[in-house]
Parts: sequence; structure tokens; C-alpha cells
Amino acid sequence: MTRIIAPVAALVAALFLGGIWWVTQSGGEDTAFAQCNATQVAGDGNGIGGPFELVNAEGQTVTDQDVITEPSLIYFGYTFCPDVCPLDTARNAEAVDVLAERGVSVTPVFISIDPERDTPDIVGDFAYNLHEKMIGLTGSLEQTDAASKAYRTYYKAHDKSDEFYLVDHSTFTYLVLPEHGFVEFFRRDIGADAMADRVACFVENA
Repeated sequence: MTRIIAPVAALVAALFLGGIWWVTQSGGEDTAFAQCNATQVAGDGNGIGGPFELVNAEGQTVTDQDVITEPSLIYFGYTFCPDVCPLDTARNAEAVDVLAERGVSVTPVFISIDPERDTPDIVGDFAYNLHEKMIGLTGSLEQTDAASKAYRTYYKAHDKSDEFYLVDHSTFTYLVLPEHGFVEFFRRDIGADAMADRVACFVENA
């Protein structure tokens, strides 16, 4: 009987230890960011984010790898936006300054979803006036659409026969880390200090 029990006990122990190893190894990134996550997407992303190719303020074609070289806050909007875009991007810029005071370097990025009006110069001026580190990006309609789809954003222009047409769009800000890609998004109702707290958590646990 002892000869039977011993191998069975050894097998059970091996399975138990194997289970512990699997639990600790799988979803490691989720575990690392669990204390920072407020939207149930960190470490997974549900397919949000990915490669893009756009045009910067100097008229140069750049990719996501050129732009996202450190933790970055990405926002999709347009420079003619009369209300939410200036407020959201100013909040992002303020959060970047709060983080800088804590020794955390973050790049704010503004991607235009109105490339027909937002030339590289216009986007560049808009971004720089908000923050000297902010990167402004535009591109062709195809490039803009591809970037928007990568981040699952929504935008729809009103009648363009009116030169002052508006563009409906989603207003999330996305936190992207070079090593992990997209890890979190922020809604409009979060303030700069709270955003900085959560960004710092992700950076410190990356």
C-alpha cells in the first residue's frame, strides 16, 4: 500500500507545484499592473493600439516606434475643435508637468483626425503651444484612419462644404509604454493629478 501511496503523493505534489508555477507565470503583465488598472484593460488591451505611420510637424513620415520612445499619453482630436480638445490636451500637458516634478518623464502626443485642415505646421504649432514636449501628428486620410482604427477611436466629420465644420470624435487619452504597448486609457472626467498618479503607477511597475 505504501508503494502505491508514495508515487501518488509525489504526483499530486508535482501537479500542485506546477499549478503554482503556471499561475505565477501566466498573466504576469496583468499582475504587475493590477494595482494601477482602473479600466479592466491593462496588460491585455483588447487589441487596442499598434503600429501607425503619420507625419510630424516637420513634414517627416514617422512611425509609432519613432514617436513612442518613452511612456506616452496619446490623444486623437483636431485643432479646430472648439471645446473638448483644448481642455483635454491641456489636462494631459498639466499631468506631464506633474509627473516631471516627480521625476517621471512622459511624452504627450496629439494625433489629428482632421488631416484635410490640420497640416503639419498647424498641428505642430497647436501641440507646441500646449506643451514644448507635445508631439503633433497628422497625415493622409488613409494614415489617419489606420491610426484611429488601431486605437479603436471614433470620428466623423460634419458637412465639409462649411469651412468651419466640426468633427465628432471620442475623447479618450491612451497611455502607451514602449515595452508593453497600450496599457490604460483615461476619460475626460479625470483630473491632471489623478492621471499623473495612475501613470506613475504603470511606469513604476513596468
